Amino acid sequence: MKAKKFFAAAAGAAMAFTLAACSGGGAGSTEDPTDGSTAGGGEVSEGGLVGVAMPTQTSERWIADGEAVESGLTDLGYEVDLQFANDDIATQSQQIDQMITNGVEALVIAAIDGTAIAPQLEAAAASGIPVVSYDRLILDSPNVDFYVTFDNYNVGVQQATSLLVGLGLLNQDGSEGEATGPFNIELFAGSLDDNNAHFFYAGAMDTLEPYMTDGTLTVPSGQTDIEQTNILRWQQETAQKRMEDLLTSTYTGGDAELHGVLSPYDGLSRGIITALQNAGYGPSIDEGLPIVTGQDAEIASVKLIADGVQFSTIFKDTRKLADQAVVATDSLLKGEEPEANDTETYDNNVKVVPSFLLESDIIYEDNIESLLVDSGYWTADEIASGVAE
Repeated sequence: MKAKKFFAAAAGAAMAFTLAACSGGGAGSTEDPTDGSTAGGGEVSEGGLVGVAMPTQTSERWIADGEAVESGLTDLGYEVDLQFANDDIATQSQQIDQMITNGVEALVIAAIDGTAIAPQLEAAAASGIPVVSYDRLILDSPNVDFYVTFDNYNVGVQQATSLLVGLGLLNQDGSEGEATGPFNIELFAGSLDDNNAHFFYAGAMDTLEPYMTDGTLTVPSGQTDIEQTNILRWQQETAQKRMEDLLTSTYTGGDAELHGVLSPYDGLSRGIITALQNAGYGPSIDEGLPIVTGQDAEIASVKLIADGVQFSTIFKDTRKLADQAVVATDSLLKGEEPEANDTETYDNNVKVVPSFLLESDIIYEDNIESLLVDSGYWTADEIASGVAE
């Protein structure tokens, strides 16, 4: 697998970074707005108490993930303490401390910064509490029992592939397209402290590199390293500002025309699109807006795809991810070894964490109904309005 090759070369850099927010799908919330936590309480069920620590509610996906894990565990008879940390590392550490104090028998953690919760993980291990790392690999700790995630290297491949499709260099079936280029593109990466961002970027760059080498694709800004292209905490406003700066520095005076933008997350994509439209591009792809990719099938971006504004997104069905986390947690609590389909790739600098990887899909305008509506992920009315009901 190419991700292994990437990490053999970049483990010292990529794995040294901590974790932060990434992307989404789904909606709904049970948050207590006063403290960022969900209301639990009552008698602990026969199955025992499980703590679920999610990073934030600023992205649709984490709300959906948290509720799906909670629902799945509840269905199996467990009591669940679900907490959202509002992207604050200290808050998440305190929440996990409290979960341990309250007697949880297992933890499911989507960490903001996996290296910052080492004391909590040590306390969990001392109490015999198994830990499932959810979507973001917790680094630099031996006290991680299992990892559930998507094949994030392949997500990056899919993002780059959809950009090539949008430019006409490839067809959706992978065959060669009619376009020949050359095309000007710009690159965006996720937050450096999110381990997944490095997988996304590696997959994307490995896919785009042959086209960049032969001159079919050019990056006029010259910014191709992840250190130059990253967006801290995956913030939409930061992406918009970077796109504005790129347009001002590189695309004024008619010196260059921008044809496409690699974006690794729908929130960033919407910021990028706003910057492009404000600069006179578009308003739609048919009217000159560059091809912009995305990730997480957030409802606002799915509407943009249906409207011909954003070109694509990557659908990571977080319902399946939540289901796998529930299955793994249940197995660990029963003293069983969860099923892993990858026992080689995910080295957290202390151990190779057994993992279960899920597959993702590219969403284009013409498969929204089959992949998102027919599966019940979003309804046609939600897509038409761009708002989750």
